[in-house]
Amino acid sequence: MLELAILGFLAEGPLPGHELRRRVSQLTGFTRPVSDGSLYPAINRLAKAGLLERRADPHAGAARYVLSLTESGRADMLRRLREPADHEITDFTRFSTILAFLSHLPDVTERHAVLRRRLAFLEEPASFFYDGERPVSAEQVDDPYRRGLLLTARATSRAERAWLREVLGAEAPALP
Repeated sequence: MLELAILGFLAEGPLPGHELRRRVSQLTGFTRPVSDGSLYPAINRLAKAGLLERRADPHAGAARYVLSLTESGRADMLRRLREPADHEITDFTRFSTILAFLSHLPDVTERHAVLRRRLAFLEEPASFFYDGERPVSAEQVDDPYRRGLLLTARATSRAERAWLREVLGAEAPALP
């Protein structure tokens, strides 16, 4: 998801590496901080693959670079947004990165297809705890901390499902 975040922010315009790092860190928040040890190798991989360009920043000195997206990079970003892996749909933090850049997909049908996948995942019965094969609800848990976890997850899921249904709404293209 780091590479998608890099491509997504660069799709909005060229950035120096330090500004890109700040934006990626703000997007992922405290749960997944971005270190130079992960950001710069990802930038190097993307540059080597021809997905971004690095040019010297004339305003910041010889050691500073400005990064920009190439046409191949834009195409790769759009592919990643159109075809997220299942774990990118089911993991909240990964899906948040997709959501942050989903508006870059020009076709509403493609955006809605991604949102439908997330909604289908959220509508499946699930829990953090199980009694055999059956999910356990908050009302069935004695531990107050586990109950809190389940209640918070339930509220978050309800809010997200409501938002997804609103966005998909009546103008949403029909499923094939």
